[in-house]
Amino acid sequence: MVRRAEPADAEAIGRLLHDFSTEFDDYTPGPEKFARRLRELIETDEATVFLAGDGPDGLAILRFRPSLYSENLECYLAELYVVPERRGHGLGRSLMEAALAEARSRGADHMDLGTSEDDVAARALYEKLGFTNREGKPDGPVMLYYERDV
Repeated sequence: MVRRAEPADAEAIGRLLHDFSTEFDDYTPGPEKFARRLRELIETDEATVFLAGDGPDGLAILRFRPSLYSENLECYLAELYVVPERRGHGLGRSLMEAALAEARSRGADHMDLGTSEDDVAARALYEKLGFTNREGKPDGPVMLYYERDV
């Protein structure tokens, strides 16, 4: 079961994001700060969040922006996370299907995301859903994602 998150879900979202960051040894401001920020983003429609499972046990966070290449929107999958004990049960796929449906319904013609090279399960899911890390054609050069603090 996947549903769109409401501002009242912010605490659960904060816990999931904190657990996600902790699991992958990334910085976390803590569940309370995540919750406060996600509540603001949901209330202002700056982020769309889908939750899966009863816990909830997973989430997908989308951000939309105007495209430079068309008059449609682009959709950025900011986060996809399923708690470890629920992986392999289809929650990630269900979250991605909801995310793709939302992107289409909002008029987006493109979705992009970043993931680490060693996240083999996520990469397999994205590739099964038609995502590519090759520019232009299946044999095109590998696309790289860069980031830095400013």
